[in-house]
Amino acid sequence: MRSLPVILIILGVSMSAQTSQDHPIQKLPYSPSLDTSSMDKTVDPCVDFFHYSCGNWIKKNPIPPDQAAWDVYSKLTTDNERLLWGILQQAAEANSGRTQVEQQIGDYFHACMDEEAVERAGAAPLKPEFDEIAAMKSVRDLPAVVAHEHMRLGGRAMFALGSDPDFANSSMVIAFAAAGGLGLPDRDYYVKTDAKSVETRQKYVAHVAKMLTLAGDAPDVADRNARTIMDIETALAKATLTRVERRDPWKLFHRGTLAQLQAATPSFDWGVFFRAARLGEPEVVNITEPAFYAELQRQLRARDLADWKTYLRWHVIDAQAAYLSSAFVNENFDFYAKYLRGVDELPPRWKRCVRLVDRELGEALGKVYVDRTFSPEAKERTLKMTREIEEEMGGEIRNLPWMGPETKAQALKKLHAVVNKIGYPDRWRDYSSVVVKPDDFAGNVARSTEFETRREMNKIGKPVDRMEWDMTPPTVNADYDPQKNDINFPAGVLQPPLFDMKMDDAPNYGDTGATIGHELTHGFDDEGRQFDAKGDLKDWWTKKDAAEFEKRINCIRAQYANYVVMDDIHINSRLTSGEDVADLGGTLLAWLAWKSETKGQNLQPVDDLTPDQRFFVGMAQWACGDERPESKRVHAITDPHSPLEYRVNGVVSNMPEFAHAFACKAGQPMVRAEACRVW
Repeated sequence: MRSLPVILIILGVSMSAQTSQDHPIQKLPYSPSLDTSSMDKTVDPCVDFFHYSCGNWIKKNPIPPDQAAWDVYSKLTTDNERLLWGILQQAAEANSGRTQVEQQIGDYFHACMDEEAVERAGAAPLKPEFDEIAAMKSVRDLPAVVAHEHMRLGGRAMFALGSDPDFANSSMVIAFAAAGGLGLPDRDYYVKTDAKSVETRQKYVAHVAKMLTLAGDAPDVADRNARTIMDIETALAKATLTRVERRDPWKLFHRGTLAQLQAATPSFDWGVFFRAARLGEPEVVNITEPAFYAELQRQLRARDLADWKTYLRWHVIDAQAAYLSSAFVNENFDFYAKYLRGVDELPPRWKRCVRLVDRELGEALGKVYVDRTFSPEAKERTLKMTREIEEEMGGEIRNLPWMGPETKAQALKKLHAVVNKIGYPDRWRDYSSVVVKPDDFAGNVARSTEFETRREMNKIGKPVDRMEWDMTPPTVNADYDPQKNDINFPAGVLQPPLFDMKMDDAPNYGDTGATIGHELTHGFDDEGRQFDAKGDLKDWWTKKDAAEFEKRINCIRAQYANYVVMDDIHINSRLTSGEDVADLGGTLLAWLAWKSETKGQNLQPVDDLTPDQRFFVGMAQWACGDERPESKRVHAITDPHSPLEYRVNGVVSNMPEFAHAFACKAGQPMVRAEACRVW
C-alpha cells in the first residue's frame, strides 16, 4: 500500500484528518498535483529532497489537534469525507422520494448523529452480550458465546477466524484460524522490556479497569479483573508471531482439517462454535500459527470460568466502546489516541459517523461518490498509465542481468496475469438485507457488522470472486493482493492533488505513476514474489536467482536500517523492506514510462523546474506531511511503511536519474555511493 493505512477505532481515532472547514461540501476542492508554493527552495535538494519539496507544505499544514499525523493523503481523505458528509446529510434529511440506498445510508448517518439518543442509551447496548456471558455455566459454554461475539461484533476475542484464498489453491476460499485476542496494537507491547513498553502496559491495565468500571464493576473488582485480562493477553501475545515473521507466508501456511484444529484445542468445541454462528463446518482450515493455538489450549485448561467471563466482557466493551455514550468514547480515545499516538482532540462526530457509514455500507455510499467525482476519462487515463508501466516492467524483467531465463519466464507470466482494478467495482455490493433504522444506532451497527462478518464467512468453501473489492471507492489508498494478483486503485486516490487531469504528465507520472509502479512491484517484493501468477504460494525461483534477489533486497534493508525514526529508534527494515522495495521500484518504472510516453516531445521548464525536476517533485509531494512523536513510536513497531521523509529521500538517493536532474554531486546525502536496486 502506498499510504499509511492505520485504522483504529472508527468512532475513536483515525489517521485520516480534519481541516478548519468543518462543513459539508458538494464538490471536491481543487489542489494541483505539483504546488511550488509547498516547496522550500532554501533547502538544497541534493541534501534533503523531502524538505525541499515539502518544507512549506509542512509549515502551512500543522497537524490538526484530532490527528496523529497530517499529510497529503490525510488532507484529501478529509475533503472526501466532507463530500460524503454532504451526500449523507442530504440523504438523511430527505422527506420523500429516496431510493433504498439513500434510505439506508441516510438513516444510518441520522442514527449515528443522534448524540442525545446515544447518551441516553449509555451502556445498555452491552447488556445482551453481558447477559449471555453471565449465563455460562462452564468453560464448555465458551464456543457458543464466542461465536455470537465474533458474528455480532466482528470480534477477535481469543482468536481470529476468517476466510481467505487457499495458499495452495488461490481459486478457492478456505477458513483461516489466526492469532488474535489482544487489546494492544501489537504483540511486542506485551513482551518488550524497555521503560516505555512497561509504562504502556501499566497504562493499558488502568484503561481496562476504567472501562470495566464504566460497565458496572466496582473499582477494586475492576482492578483485579484488568490484571487477569492482562495475564491472559500476555500469554497469547508471547505465542504470537512477530510482524516480521508474519511477512513470510510460509510461516503462516499450515493447511489442515477442522479435525486437526479440534485436536490442537480439545477444550474448545469447534462444532458448537460453527453451529452457534450458523455456519457450515469447513473441510479445510489453515491454522496460521499452531503455537498460538497450543497456548490457547493451555489457557483453556488453566483458567477457570470466572477468568474467561472477565476476559470476554472486556472484549465486548472494547469492540463496542466507540458506539457507546461519551464516557466510553472518551476513555477509549484517551488511551488509544491521546496516550498511544499523542492526539489532542477527538474528531467531530460528523467525521466519525461518515467513516462508519463508509466502512459498513461503503459500496452503497461509494456509488454516489463515484458518480460525482470520477469521470470515464479519468479511468481511461489511469488505465493507460497502468498499461504503460506494466510494459516497462516487462522490459525490465527481460533485461535483468542477474535473473536467469527460467525465472524470467515465470515472472513475465505473473506480470501478464495481473488484473487492474481502477476506480470502482464492476458489480456493486447488495446491502438490501441490512435493516437500518433512523432511531436505532446500536442496532444498526450490530446488524451491519453481522452482515459483513457473515458475508466473509460464507465465502468458505466457494470459488474466489476475483472481481470483489476490499476497499471502498472513496478510500485514499491503493493496494496489491498477492493471492488475487491484482492492483486496486479506488476513485478516492485518483483525485487532485494525487492525480490531476489538468496537469501535465511529469507530476502525474511522478505521483500516481509511481504509485501504480509501487503496487505492481509488490507482486515481486520479498513477500509477493513467493506467490505465482495464479496467486498460489509456490517457489518459482531458481536457487541462484533467489539468492541474487536476497542480495539486492539486503542492500535496501541495510540502507533503511540506518535511518532514525526518533530518539534511538531505527527503522525495522525487515518489517518495511516490502514497502521500501516497492517505493524504489515503482518510481523507477514510472520514470521509464514517462520517458517513453513523452519521447520526442519538446518539453519545456515550468515554474523554474525542468520536466525531469517536475517528475521528481511530483513524486515527492504525495508524501508531504508530518507525524506526532508518539505516533511515530507506534508505527516503528506496527507499520510496514517507513516514515514519509525516507520514502522520498531513500528512493531518490538510489537514482542516478535524480542526481542528473538536480546536478547533485558524489558525496552529497541524496547520492548514495553504492546505490541499491532490485527491479
